[in-house]
Amino acid sequence: MDWKSGRIDTLLEQALVEDKAASDATTNLTIDPDLRASASIIARQELVVAGLGSVPRFLEIFARIDPRPSSKTRFEVISHPEMFDGVRVHSGQVLAVIRHNARVLLSCERVILNLLQHMSGIATLTRTYVDAIQGTQSRVLDTRKTMPGLRAVEKYAVLCGGGTNHRLDLASGILIKNNHISLGGGLAATLTRALESRKKGQRVQVEVRTPQELEDALKFGAEAILLDNMTPAEVKRSVARIKKETEGQANNEPESRWIPTEASGGIVLENIRAYAETGVDFISVGALTHSARAADISMRITAEPS
Repeated sequence: MDWKSGRIDTLLEQALVEDKAASDATTNLTIDPDLRASASIIARQELVVAGLGSVPRFLEIFARIDPRPSSKTRFEVISHPEMFDGVRVHSGQVLAVIRHNARVLLSCERVILNLLQHMSGIATLTRTYVDAIQGTQSRVLDTRKTMPGLRAVEKYAVLCGGGTNHRLDLASGILIKNNHISLGGGLAATLTRALESRKKGQRVQVEVRTPQELEDALKFGAEAILLDNMTPAEVKRSVARIKKETEGQANNEPESRWIPTEASGGIVLENIRAYAETGVDFISVGALTHSARAADISMRITAEPS
């Protein structure tokens, strides 16, 4: 992730402003403005790291929004070469050490930890799902079930955990769902309009829930299929049917037409392996972002010798 992008800078600045980090009453009244300190960011559980790149950005942005001279003193963020986003670490390992003005470290501590804990929690949960389907051809997808304003960092955390991003937003892809079909005059009319009017390079995906809906989607030219709320057995039969369709076309065309398949709905850690073994290409799991528990990460701050 480009932590210097305008979107991310805005997110980090809003986090600091929300916490009024530049007006930390307790720290301003109790800590010497010239005191320097070291802050160690420590994993308190086994986890997959995500968000380390946000730490120097938080400090740079804090210096920009805080008028106090102490906020502009030099800082260092030190981490070992083997510490980076996506790496798995053990409890007790130090992720990074920040050397800075003590007031700044205290005022930024909570917002830095909030983001690191949230993102690392998502990355850690994602890695658990990815590990559960190791050896199959399936890939774990995220969804748009993200917290407003945090989608970019949450989807980045999924990548850190070894997952794959689905569409970033509504403009990034075409997915025709049951409500589009009912409001659009049926599948044939809705799918035809999408195929005729889409932008170059956009693949049209259709959500199906029954064998008949699958047959209709294939008949009218769907280019990707989302198998929604089906059992593993139903997904397996649907994947076989879709492959049969494309193999039949391959006999009559110079190139076969790959129709990506995705399973979604009711998929949890306990059953994801069963879905992966159906041969489906992708498995989308909303829990990666909407139900990930924050990782246990702490910050220990100590004064440096004067």
